[in-house]
Amino acid sequence: MANLSGFVKKIRDIMRMDAGINGDAQRIEQLVWILFLKVYDAKENDWEFDDDNYESIIPENCRWRNWAVADENGHSLTGDELLDFVNNTLFPTLKNLNVTKDTPIKKAIVKSTFEDANTYMKNGVYLRQIIDVVDSIDFEDTKESHAFGDIYEEILKELQAAGSAGEFYTPRAVTEFMAMMINPKLGEKMADFACGTGGFLTSWINQLKKQVKTTEDRSMFDNSIYGIEKKPFPYLLCITNMLLHDVDIPKVYHDNTLLKNVLDYTVDDKFDVILMNPPYGGHEDKSVQNYFPDDLADSETADLFMSVIMYRLKKNGRCAVILPDGFLFGTDNTKVAIKKKLISEFNLHTIIRMPSSVFAPYTSITTNILFFDNTKPTEETWFYRLDMPDGYKHFSKTKPMKVEHFNPVIDWWNNRQEIIVDEFPKAKSFTARQITDELGFNLDQCGYPHIEEEILAPMDLIQRYQEERTSLNAEIDRVLEDISKLLGGQSL
Repeated sequence: MANLSGFVKKIRDIMRMDAGINGDAQRIEQLVWILFLKVYDAKENDWEFDDDNYESIIPENCRWRNWAVADENGHSLTGDELLDFVNNTLFPTLKNLNVTKDTPIKKAIVKSTFEDANTYMKNGVYLRQIIDVVDSIDFEDTKESHAFGDIYEEILKELQAAGSAGEFYTPRAVTEFMAMMINPKLGEKMADFACGTGGFLTSWINQLKKQVKTTEDRSMFDNSIYGIEKKPFPYLLCITNMLLHDVDIPKVYHDNTLLKNVLDYTVDDKFDVILMNPPYGGHEDKSVQNYFPDDLADSETADLFMSVIMYRLKKNGRCAVILPDGFLFGTDNTKVAIKKKLISEFNLHTIIRMPSSVFAPYTSITTNILFFDNTKPTEETWFYRLDMPDGYKHFSKTKPMKVEHFNPVIDWWNNRQEIIVDEFPKAKSFTARQITDELGFNLDQCGYPHIEEEILAPMDLIQRYQEERTSLNAEIDRVLEDISKLLGGQSL
């Protein structure tokens, strides 16, 4: 397994010498399509072993084993010859594979993975060196394959520091905690409608894998995930991630969840469990709002995804979703309508307030985990503030959040009690009536006491101010309307 030590450093050092690579995001994208083909080739070896009649969707000259690996004479494509093959044969072929609705998923993913993939390297000798490093990994060796899974996780983690690419990555400590608390069961189907690099799918798989004992269990395990990702780069990362985690038929689709009318969803479109971190602060084309009822239509993507979740959660299903503070304190008409639906139709039993640096450096906006199920209307909602662990001022690349940092929540979860720290509530419950009548659907409870001024990145600060202004305007409008009614309908 010595060839895995320093894998990322070797790749980085080679790519830094190539004039075509600009920044971490491009470096990772270049590496991952190469990795995908290597992993896919290893999977095809397994599929050929199990099925004598197996036929690859990839033409022979484009299969990894026939162009990336040296022939019996030790000859391998390199330099301009390699660049010419990759740019003018490999990519055009894989982008234009013949895929129909009847093509099996495990074959169709090759085309969908390459449809928007890019190759950036301009030096064929350096590209040859990268391919040799990747080809040295033995995915037939179970230990080596699992060890590489950890390396791939490190590669994904680097995305958090790669500018806007960080939006695709949710810290593993968070996805593991959410999957743990949702308590997966064999036979259930879990969905993530904005799955990014597949973090929630992976955490679900890790929890569920412990229960697999028989061939029948394995079949249920293989059919337990469903993902949709709009952007091509994270989709490529996700598919590779699933193959590395032994999901041979990754039901992950390159599509936009928001481009379907939520009223058209049937029972067959619903799931037992939904785990996700919807993109927020993003902007969709205004026409997207036409796919939602008027009272739920909004320009904020997180709000739209919340509506999708409510329409696609099965009866008795469970959900854990990450949402920014703006959703909690927002009292504009759309957010109130969404929260009214959530509380009157679903059991919103827990909200975990997370520290602001969980998603740093991508964003410093404070986020929260909402846990709810489709069993009954909400009777009471517990709020719990997760404080920074001792010895941490904030999380960072060198001091990231760890699963054990959630231990205080886990200890409290099954023995819920009110907690007051320095006169501020750290854990407290509110009845549905209090939330609707007294709080006016403001779920910003048990928040962080701001003894010092909160420092946010400029764009995060602007978004926070915009959300607060919208919420305040809505509150003023409501108060004026109430006063107007008291005055007998006179205009103010």
